[in-house]
Amino acid sequence: MLFIRPNFWIVPFVLASAALIFGLPRVAPFFFKRYGNRVIVPEIKLVFASIFLLMWLGERAHSHAVLPAFVLGLALSRHFEEHRKEEERLRVVAFAFLTPFFFMKGGLNVSLGAVWANLGLLALLLAAKIVPKLFGVYPLARRYPAPHGIFTTLLMSTGLTFGTISSLYGLNAGIINKTQFSLLITVVVLSAIIPTAIAQRFFQPEIA
Repeated sequence: MLFIRPNFWIVPFVLASAALIFGLPRVAPFFFKRYGNRVIVPEIKLVFASIFLLMWLGERAHSHAVLPAFVLGLALSRHFEEHRKEEERLRVVAFAFLTPFFFMKGGLNVSLGAVWANLGLLALLLAAKIVPKLFGVYPLARRYPAPHGIFTTLLMSTGLTFGTISSLYGLNAGIINKTQFSLLITVVVLSAIIPTAIAQRFFQPEIA
């Protein structure tokens, strides 16, 4: 919110966000029951239509739809918890169609030369991203029996989606340059890979 330059479109963006967040969880049960389980999967199209509407209005308002889309997902979580098949369909479409293009867009803007030239700064940023999470999560996670506490701490210290989205927004809005973007994206990716790899390699709990 500190960096956006809102215009008139911020009003319909906020109104549409509020309408979807409060209205869609109430409409979804009826809509999914009435039109669900069809070949054209209208229930999935309804969700994506809502997300695309938020994206379009966010773009027009010089803002970003990630926060209302995230809250919308939380609002719909109880419904999808009761309808696992629809959740699986939505996840398949999202990961197969949307996610690859999103991360490709970010990766194409990364300069490996800029990353190589700033390895020291990269290490500092990576430590600044991971270490506070470790100290913030571990005091609570250590209550679990070993190795679950450390395993949970490492997994909770990762981050990928929001860091990528905010970096892309900063680049597109001219807040950061390509070198800064390259460093931030590399830090975000490493912060997702390194703690996960350590957790799975050394602290993976045995399945009973």
